[in-house]
Amino acid sequence: MNAHEIAATLRSAIAAGEYPHGSKLPTIRQTAERYDVSHQTAASAYSVLAVLGMVRIDRRSGTTVTAGRSSDAHLGTFVPPDLTAAEAWKPTGEGTASEATTLVRQTDAAPMELPWSSTEGGFVERTRIRSVDGVAVQHKLTVLPYAVAARTPEGYEGIPPMLAPVGAAPMKPPEGVRVADWLGWNSARTKCTITAEPMSDDACAALGLPEGAPGFRVLAVAYDPEGNAVFATVTTAPLHHRVTLDIIG
Repeated sequence: MNAHEIAATLRSAIAAGEYPHGSKLPTIRQTAERYDVSHQTAASAYSVLAVLGMVRIDRRSGTTVTAGRSSDAHLGTFVPPDLTAAEAWKPTGEGTASEATTLVRQTDAAPMELPWSSTEGGFVERTRIRSVDGVAVQHKLTVLPYAVAARTPEGYEGIPPMLAPVGAAPMKPPEGVRVADWLGWNSARTKCTITAEPMSDDACAALGLPEGAPGFRVLAVAYDPEGNAVFATVTTAPLHHRVTLDIIG
């Protein structure tokens, strides 16, 4: 195991209450022995937890857990009143925003364990990078069954929009129309989960950050009326960014 994998394991244990708030984590030597790694690797894992604000490291008193058990905060259920005014993302201040597809590939295995609506033809992964003034700031991965990705708008002929290769001109639905409706995906609801954790290796590489750098992970899964997953997106951004949500009452 590497330092980030050990940190993820310990983070899960803290979230589950195995190491309560105020308790001590095992010593670096004990952790190194448990996972059969060097002391340096174990210390790096503890440093990752410290950056995430989950522990406090003191050379004299050891490593103290500063986080409590995990909890969920449901921010509400909302429906955008005007899709033409909805913005998925934008620069916090000044700057020119841009977005580009950097990867489109088909895979046989499901990249995520979800109740997928279809497994026919495998799955499609699409990666998009969002930039401000030419600097990458967000990494977005979209996963969906091939049978869903292969759908096209009514009357359209050509490569399905979700299968368009890297460099192809992007296709967008008519103003005020959801992509899911435009492509006939039968998407009824979307569930979002936002966590702060070490970013994936792909996200770190795309954003030019050190391996295991902490960030926001926004998982959005769209379901059909029967509760089957139609598609999922994972948007990753460094912790100094903001994640916002409008609640429509």
